[in-house]
Amino acid sequence: MNQNHMTILEHIDELRKRLMIIVVFFVFAVIISFFIVQPLINILQNAAAAKDLTMNAFRVTDPFKVYMNMVFILALIMTSPVILYQIWSFVSPGLLEKERRATLGYIPASVFLFLAGLTFSYFILFPFVMKFMLGLSSDMGITSTIGINEYFQFLFQITLPFGFLFQLPVVLLFLTRLGIVTPMFLKMIRKYAYFVLFVIAALITPPDIVSHLMVTVPLLLLYELSVWIATIGYKKAQAAEAEQREETI
Repeated sequence: MNQNHMTILEHIDELRKRLMIIVVFFVFAVIISFFIVQPLINILQNAAAAKDLTMNAFRVTDPFKVYMNMVFILALIMTSPVILYQIWSFVSPGLLEKERRATLGYIPASVFLFLAGLTFSYFILFPFVMKFMLGLSSDMGITSTIGINEYFQFLFQITLPFGFLFQLPVVLLFLTRLGIVTPMFLKMIRKYAYFVLFVIAALITPPDIVSHLMVTVPLLLLYELSVWIATIGYKKAQAAEAEQREETI
C-alpha cells in the first residue's frame, strides 16, 4: 500500500504491525541472551581494569539485578538491526527509489558504529577511568569496596552512551537525506555543537584534563566526519531530485 495515500488509522495500524514484529524479535533475543549472559558477566568481571577488584553484593537482589540488566542490554543490541529495519520500512514509502536503496545501507552502518562506540569506550576509556578513580582512592588512603551492581552500573554509564554518540554520522546523514537539516546548517551551528559535545564529555569523564580530552577530541572529530558525510549525502539527494524533475518534465 502506498503510504502517501494511507489514512491516519492505516498509519497507526502499520505502526502497530511494525512494533509487534520488534516485540517478537526482542522476546527471542531475551531467550537467547539467557544462554550467553553468564559467560559475558564473568568476562566483564575479570576485565583488565577490574582484575584486582573483589566484587561484593550489598543487597541480596544485586546479582539478579545485574543479570537482568545484562540480559536486557544484550537483547536490545541483538534486536537493534530489526528495530532500524522496521523504522526504515515505515518511512521508506515516502522516499524516492534511490533514497530507499541508499538509506537501507544505514542499518549495517548504524550497527557497526554502535559496536565501534562500545569497543572504544570499553577498551580505551573505561580502563583509563577505572585507573584514575582507584588511583585517587589510593592517594586519599581510602580502601575501595566495590559492589557488583555499582561496578556494572558504572561500566554501562561509561560504555553505552558512546554506542549512541557514535550514531551521529548516520543520524545526520539520514536527516540530511530527508531534508530536515542541511550541511550548511550543521556548519553554522558548529560552535554550539562543540559546546554540547564538550559538556557531554565533561559529564561522563573524571575531572581531569587528560580524560576529558580523550573523550572530547573523538567526539569533535566524529562531528566533523558527520558533517562531511552529510555534505556528500546532501549533494547526492540534490542530484536525485534534479534527475527526478527532469524525468517528470
